[in-house]
Amino acid sequence: MVKSITHFDTNAALHLVHIQTMTHPIKKTGEKKASPLIIVYAMVIGILIGFVINTQSSSPEQAFHIAGYFSLISEAFLRLIKMIIAPLVFSTLVVGIAHMGDANSVGRIFAKSLGWFFTASLMSLLLGLILSNLMQPGEHLNLPLPDISASTNLPKSSFTLKEFFNHLIPDSVVASMAKNEILQIVVFALFFGVAMSALGERSKNLLASIDDLSHIMLKITGYVMKFAPVAVLAAMTANVAENGIAILAKFAIFMADFYIGLILLWCVLIFVGYLFLGKRIKALLSNVREPFLISFATASSEAAYPKILLALDRFGVDRKISSFVMPLGYSFNLDGSMMYCTFATLFIAQAYGIHLDLGTQITMLLILMLTSKGMAGVPRASLVVIAATLSQFNIPEAGLLLILGVDTFLDMGRSATNAVGNSIAAAVIAQSEGALLSEHDAKIQAAAIDREAQAHMHAVKET
Repeated sequence: MVKSITHFDTNAALHLVHIQTMTHPIKKTGEKKASPLIIVYAMVIGILIGFVINTQSSSPEQAFHIAGYFSLISEAFLRLIKMIIAPLVFSTLVVGIAHMGDANSVGRIFAKSLGWFFTASLMSLLLGLILSNLMQPGEHLNLPLPDISASTNLPKSSFTLKEFFNHLIPDSVVASMAKNEILQIVVFALFFGVAMSALGERSKNLLASIDDLSHIMLKITGYVMKFAPVAVLAAMTANVAENGIAILAKFAIFMADFYIGLILLWCVLIFVGYLFLGKRIKALLSNVREPFLISFATASSEAAYPKILLALDRFGVDRKISSFVMPLGYSFNLDGSMMYCTFATLFIAQAYGIHLDLGTQITMLLILMLTSKGMAGVPRASLVVIAATLSQFNIPEAGLLLILGVDTFLDMGRSATNAVGNSIAAAVIAQSEGALLSEHDAKIQAAAIDREAQAHMHAVKET
């Protein structure tokens, strides 16, 4: 059973501190506030550089060509992130499951996680449906519509329920890791961790080795994340240089409506988090602001994953919980993407003057609820899901061409929302399992981590 944490265990905390400071690139207390600001500065500078390139280039082709060089930098960063995701998810998840002690604990936390994820997904889809009906963003678009025979070349049958279950179980775990199939890695890690826990002392040495692997991967993560500000600057530069700020003006109403919807979704998620965590929700949001900004600027939920694990450590979430809930969340709890599916689908229907009655919209919501699971790790997954939905309800697929130009800017908000939603989910589930340190104890642990990190840095400099 998961042990209830009612008192601060000093020896355990110091052991955790020693492990984390040897593996996490934690900054000094006075430096913590600067890191998110660096990301913000990088975003602003990137927008300015991109604007100059877009306006001063002799042709759109030249701007696109220059943007490609900046894209190389951001793409290299994202490839580095993807390089570490599979071994990081596998090692942290296996260790977390093995330390839970028995299959009952794993099953209980798994059930709680899925319950939260499906409830959050339903809420996100419903919010997108309600807002698109209230705001009617596609009614007064005043833009030429793509010909209904135009094709986006996106697959339209990849997200059937049958395909999802076929995709759930890997043919080969090696192939799953090679392709960064997070959901399949999670399934294998669940079996591996439960089996390791059942073997007890016999698997002790292997568990220690996998634990060491997780620490090595977190150390590598620290090296990779040092390049985050540069990658953020490059990503923003490439986006603005290629698309220009003018495109934002053309779709200002649609984008404004969607971001209003995201803000409302954030408020709902934070309120639900407050019901479970109380005033500590503020501390959680403060801890995750850097991964929030990274996922926003890079339009990638995966880019924030290692930083969220570290933020949850500092908040007091037991690593057994965060390493279990977070990978599942990246497959089942993409709150921002869920809301976008209903919002964008109804936007396209409105743009073409297609009326969908309430029954049809509810049917659409239920289909999306089932077919969108496991969309993490699939390129432009939200668009693929929407393309499949459009074809089922006889809405022109060409409508996706309307939003392709601004999809990156929308994906930024979706990715950041996914990061917030998964962080709150992990903290709430930890609280329900008694695996969340008290606010006082969490502060002591965070301060101890900072002191040990400083001592470690001084020791490195002296050598």
